[in-house]
Amino acid sequence: MTTFDKREEGFEKQFAHDEELKFKAMSRRNKLLGLWAAEKLGRQGPDADAYAKEVVVADFEEAGEDDVFRKIRKDFDAGGVAATDQEIRTVMIELLGKAVQQIKAGT
Repeated sequence: MTTFDKREEGFEKQFAHDEELKFKAMSRRNKLLGLWAAEKLGRQGPDADAYAKEVVVADFEEAGEDDVFRKIRKDFDAGGVAATDQEIRTVMIELLGKAVQQIKAGT
């Protein structure tokens, strides 16, 4: 194997590792977001956990995070929760940072 091949293989492994961490962070963020939204909707305990799982699954509908945002927005509207689109998106950003920190810390 040439030096170039070794470098290429190293880059491929790093890319795969980075993508795995990105996926884990987004899934963790969606779970945290689901728990936050469940609290706003008045859900607790197992009902809140089930709702958080629904939010995680909603992310698989399409690429990007708009599917998750739409689910939260729709559920807030149906549940009478007063939250602006900007508030929801801000919480999404904040929780992504928290999720990344948790993954890096191994928690």
